[in-house]
Amino acid sequence: MGSDEEGTLAAIKACRRELIDPKLAEHRGRIVKTTGDGALIEFASAVDAIRCAMEIQRSMAQRNMGVPEERRIEFRIGINVGDILIDEGDIYGDGVNIAARIEALARPGTICLSENAYRQVTGKLALDISDMGEQQLKNIAEPVHVYGLIPDGTLTRTASATLPLPHKPSIAVLPFQNMSGDPEQEYFADGIVEEIITALSRFRELFVIARNSTFIYKGRAVDVKQVGRELGVRYVLEGSVRKAAARVRVTSQLIDAITGAHLWADRIDGAFDDIFVLQDRVTENVVGAIAPKIEQAEIERTKPKPTERLDAYDSYLRAMMYFNRWTSESISEALRLLYKAIELDPGFSSAYGLAAWCYVRRRLSGWMEEPIHEMAELALQL
Repeated sequence: MGSDEEGTLAAIKACRRELIDPKLAEHRGRIVKTTGDGALIEFASAVDAIRCAMEIQRSMAQRNMGVPEERRIEFRIGINVGDILIDEGDIYGDGVNIAARIEALARPGTICLSENAYRQVTGKLALDISDMGEQQLKNIAEPVHVYGLIPDGTLTRTASATLPLPHKPSIAVLPFQNMSGDPEQEYFADGIVEEIITALSRFRELFVIARNSTFIYKGRAVDVKQVGRELGVRYVLEGSVRKAAARVRVTSQLIDAITGAHLWADRIDGAFDDIFVLQDRVTENVVGAIAPKIEQAEIERTKPKPTERLDAYDSYLRAMMYFNRWTSESISEALRLLYKAIELDPGFSSAYGLAAWCYVRRRLSGWMEEPIHEMAELALQL
């Protein structure tokens, strides 16, 4: 819109006239209202909604072929099944709000489904689904489990389709390699991966990619950094299984998908006479090791960034002295010094963090009426 308002508006109207309206009529959809470049649409069923959404996204991908990236029109779609309130042709309620919120989670050209919508179509449609886990949505009291959907023929998982990292530590467990080709060993390797994914999913502080998303890499030589970009994860666990006579050796390694650094590696040997006991042992050892390793890596990654400006650091240290006195006057002086440090070095995250604590102390002590300052968010961003 910024470079060509009239051309963009004409292109959106053409999409509506030539593609969206005919597809809605075909799949029993009703436009409730439009919101600029968006629309709220009601369907008779989740199956109709998803079929329509998939056909729209496929057609949009074809329309965008050969179009420069900065001139493409790409839609995000969110689908939810829920109760609604009808008033003079408009619809309201949490069912509508959830659809709007999960639409914002979708990447351009893709679709996001709530768990309610996903349950309605499981087993009825062949879908390329990725589990995005529980999401805390704005103005929605309870977390909503969300699934991502990439329609066939639209964006493929390549370096150009990079998923953003979630707010909590994220991990993908790749299929373990069968180093001997023994089919029995193949089942064993797949079973280990499923057990590890299930066990990791019990950690609420982790974002774990579902099995059906990671098993697309089975049998392929992959670049861990590319996997991280395609699945939107910071950590990747990979491994292999090798059998010799009645013994099995399982190796595994945890890798930082952003830097490519190896964070942890181990191997476990065991007898193949009881597969389930061995699977449980491997799962327990691997999960017991990598969960604290990820926590340690996150702590190291989020350590405050130092400053190269000695004058900024001097102001920060003096502010710390006043901060520890815990009086209204000392906190005000600490803030003055911290703002000076931030002015000298706008990227000095520790200064932002301590300033946030100053505002917290003001609030706790009843020395301020205004809302808590945005300094904490700035510190996290840096």
